[in-house]
Amino acid sequence: MSQVSGIVVDWGGVITRPFAEGIALWAAQEGVDAGEFRAALGRLLGPSAEPGPAARQFHLVERGELPVAEFEKTLAALVRRSDGSHPVTEGLVERMFAPFADDPAMVGLLRVLRDAGLKTALLSNSWGHTYDRRGWDGLFDTVVISCEVGLRKPEPEIFRHTARLLDLRPEECVLVDDLGSNVRAARACGLAGVHHRTARETALALTPLLPPAGRRAVLEHLSAATSGH
Repeated sequence: MSQVSGIVVDWGGVITRPFAEGIALWAAQEGVDAGEFRAALGRLLGPSAEPGPAARQFHLVERGELPVAEFEKTLAALVRRSDGSHPVTEGLVERMFAPFADDPAMVGLLRVLRDAGLKTALLSNSWGHTYDRRGWDGLFDTVVISCEVGLRKPEPEIFRHTARLLDLRPEECVLVDDLGSNVRAARACGLAGVHHRTARETALALTPLLPPAGRRAVLEHLSAATSGH
């Protein structure tokens, strides 16, 4: 198994709390049904979804080709409050992602990896919200946001672009993402892929891919976390 030198991680659901958890908090604040919203996303964007204008809007906003204000109309139309009304469109994307706090366990793992000499990158499909980038300078060597580069996962070029920014070949990188479709697309481009669920599971999945120094650092990190030190 080839060793990797670059760790490429997703934002929502990897660096942050799980996507479903963040959406549930937003839905409670908006007075909408989180399950209804996730089901609507599945119908539009899931594996069996039929391409159509609404789904295309998600792709366009992720590439920065559609104004966020226009996209918010599509989002608002997907769900209703208990009184039958739709959420307020203005500022909807910012409100939706406000609850997505960082996962300390994943941030800690990334710091360990970077301190061990691995290069790190954030690769995120964005719906146009504002990221809280405090601390990113010490966490990532490069940041790739879909709407800023005109590319989106799972398009092959965004993986190649990220590898180039790290001054690495795709084969020297691994993508950590909570969406299996993105992991499969990255593997097709030559990257290794880890389907993220928890920080510990991801650390264990990364370990055999790492050079010796990285492997030792992660195992020591996991041991310390288990012992509570």
